[in-house]
Amino acid sequence: MDPNPKTFPILSYVMAKLPSIGPKRTTVEFDVEQPPLPQSPCASTSKEPQFELTEQMPHLTDPKVIASMRLAVADVAQTRSILETLGERPDHESVDKAKAKIVEIEAKLAKDLGEIVVSPRPAEVDRAQWRAHLLEKEEEYRKEAEKERQMYKAVVSLDEIHEGYEKMLKEAEEKLEKIYATVVTGDDSVAENSKGDSQVAEEINEEVVGILMDAPGKGIERVDLSGRKLKFLPEAFGRLGGLVVLDLSNNHLEFVPDSIAGLENLEELNLLSNLLDSLPDSIGLLQNLKILDVSGNKLTALPDSICHCRSLVELDTSFNKLTYLPTNIGYKLVNLRRLSIHLNKIRSLPTSIGEMTSLHLLDLHFNELRGLPLAIGRLTNLEILNLSSNFSDLTELPDTLGDLTNLKELDLSNNQIHALPDTFGRLDNLTKLNLDQNPLMIPPKEIVKEGVEAVKVFMAKRWLDILVEEEQKSMLEVKEQIQTGLLTRSTSWLTNVVSSVSGTVSGYLGSTGKSNIDPYLDQQL
Repeated sequence: MDPNPKTFPILSYVMAKLPSIGPKRTTVEFDVEQPPLPQSPCASTSKEPQFELTEQMPHLTDPKVIASMRLAVADVAQTRSILETLGERPDHESVDKAKAKIVEIEAKLAKDLGEIVVSPRPAEVDRAQWRAHLLEKEEEYRKEAEKERQMYKAVVSLDEIHEGYEKMLKEAEEKLEKIYATVVTGDDSVAENSKGDSQVAEEINEEVVGILMDAPGKGIERVDLSGRKLKFLPEAFGRLGGLVVLDLSNNHLEFVPDSIAGLENLEELNLLSNLLDSLPDSIGLLQNLKILDVSGNKLTALPDSICHCRSLVELDTSFNKLTYLPTNIGYKLVNLRRLSIHLNKIRSLPTSIGEMTSLHLLDLHFNELRGLPLAIGRLTNLEILNLSSNFSDLTELPDTLGDLTNLKELDLSNNQIHALPDTFGRLDNLTKLNLDQNPLMIPPKEIVKEGVEAVKVFMAKRWLDILVEEEQKSMLEVKEQIQTGLLTRSTSWLTNVVSSVSGTVSGYLGSTGKSNIDPYLDQQL
């Protein structure tokens, strides 16, 4: 819940300096409002938090500057406390399913209400009574629907609160930056610098417009506008229908116009290192797009429409702020061969990822992954998988990892994995394996030091031992069942025999309804 020091350095620093405005901490922290009392040399001292930020912004250590920033973080601290009570943000797939369920419930309610309206009134019931009955029925349906909706609404609401919190963090960081600039440097120099930059940008944009005006007549297929300090892309780009390659990397673009949908023949789009915080929905209309590079931006999400770019072979979204991938991305991008999502904040992958059966490379290092879906095992063409540096979040891997029989390179370094999956020994084609910085118990360290082949042999033998043990256990259970069955059948047979004998004797003794006594003996003397 706390702001990430890398993303919100000033905010993180200020909140750590003012613990009194946030939730109570159990550990001792440095507080500039209440400095600790001097302690004897023998006593253990509480250390002040160390922040590299103070080297770049030395005035942050001034209590007066910190005091002026208190109001900017008060709302953040309050919201953080609420979120700590409500829980962590649900993953994107769960939110999508909840939204879909709400729509389904509402559609059913509309259908039920429609049936009420057209239902015929029985002849024996007068109009007033029938109307009251219909109103009562309608209210009953609405209550049932609302009761069912509550659970799904809670998921969506929690996601919205977390999204609002992220925006609040961003706004608070910007406020703190302005406060610091005002206190330390003032606004004049900053304004003049930005003015100079805008003039340069305007001149460059005029040059770009001139190029675009000539392009249609020449039937140009490739345009390279990288490193031009572009702040915006003219709408005229949508007229270049014959364009095949467009390189806009290393600029200052903050958005891409919807008119990009006009580039119907575009196969390669490079937006590397810009200032984009979103992509237009119209990007889904680029049906021939094969290579898309949006790395090094500020994207927090990919539009669902990107799933319609069915020709995509390479997608690079690294160095952004993504927290999830579109739920249906795997069902649509079935031709994708390379997917790079490293250096984001991805917590989980959608189950549809298993449908990307053409995938050869999947790079997920430096994220916040907490595991992999079981469907990962369907990526049977995968050759390179990088899951390194998910740190304390990644603690285990699914057994379906062993189904990646074409895997050649696997990086699991810098995680908290204690044991490799039992099926690991099935990765026959694996030639490169990095298990550094993991608290591995299985396989043991001495095996890991011997290299990838030793690990594969160890895990394969372990898997075989497990299969043998399971087979023996299964055979023992079958044997017990057979013995139990024989005993049951023997008991049943004995019961039947006893019943048969008993029935025969009874029949013999009672066949005439009375004892067969000799009438001579029965006569009276």
